[in-house]
Amino acid sequence: MFTDRIKVQFYAGRGGNGVVAWRREKYIPKGGPTGGNGGKGGSVILEASAQVSSLDWYRNRKILKAESGKPGGPNCMQGRNGLDLVVKVPCGTLIKDAETGEIIADMTADKEKFTLCKGGRGGKGNDHFKSPTNRAPNKFTEGTEGEIKEVELELKLIADVGLVGFPNAGKSTLINTLTHTKVKTAAYPFTTLQPNLGFITLKDHRRIYIADIPGIIEGAHQNRGLGYEFLRHIERTKLLIFMLDASGIDGRTPLSDWKVLKNEIKQYNPDMLERPFLVVLNKIDTDESAPLVEEFLEKARIPKKSILKISAITGEGLDSLVTSIIKILLS
Repeated sequence: MFTDRIKVQFYAGRGGNGVVAWRREKYIPKGGPTGGNGGKGGSVILEASAQVSSLDWYRNRKILKAESGKPGGPNCMQGRNGLDLVVKVPCGTLIKDAETGEIIADMTADKEKFTLCKGGRGGKGNDHFKSPTNRAPNKFTEGTEGEIKEVELELKLIADVGLVGFPNAGKSTLINTLTHTKVKTAAYPFTTLQPNLGFITLKDHRRIYIADIPGIIEGAHQNRGLGYEFLRHIERTKLLIFMLDASGIDGRTPLSDWKVLKNEIKQYNPDMLERPFLVVLNKIDTDESAPLVEEFLEKARIPKKSILKISAITGEGLDSLVTSIIKILLS
């Protein structure tokens, strides 16, 4: 199961207590105070990692705690600091306050770190309180509690290109072909049950990342089907590719699909329609596609340069698609 949203409670470590201790050596009757300070509690640090793809690790870890500091010792010994708890999250993870929904941090860059909970301060031993007027203090302080925060971790995949389309439009086949990523494909709705991320490697070794999300159906913005939960994964993309089934095999036309998809994106986040997009008519290798493609070109009212005809199965038109993606993203 792909986890992209989860609530977790984090506890920073408590500071260690200071202690009361005295120097006790033969022939030194007034050795004085030697109680050491307690160690600092460990902090909770979140680190973004490109090697982590989901929040699955947190599914059975709803409470995570950093180590507490150790108490001070005699002979002015400082207690050991508690170890920081460093936990990794995928790049693109939003850290939100679980109660208010306020965004605390947005972890986008690999190896980026954020201190979520600070560890408690260590207490003071009686050596800290000695003075010319108080040479034998019998006083110490306890360590303070570390910070506690309950947060919601919400993953939004970071990709250059987002594939949007109905189930069975051929998005998974396309991403398999373009990126050599092994994604499950089949001739039934909702083959894709979780977002998939692949990349195209350019000649100069740069990469263009493509996100394939589960198919959108009408009413997705109202939490119907699988699309609503995963629409967030295309919010960060620079380019949208609307994948339309030109074969009409499921009783729909590419023109009707285009209207529904555009409306669902608008209802979810209208700003997403302001970014560059391409419309890809897939399955042109089928006999039924020709009249439906002609109807779409005539009535869709989209600039011709934004429409491409391909067959993800046979590879027809894929070179032109890649060229268009590169031109939009790198121009």
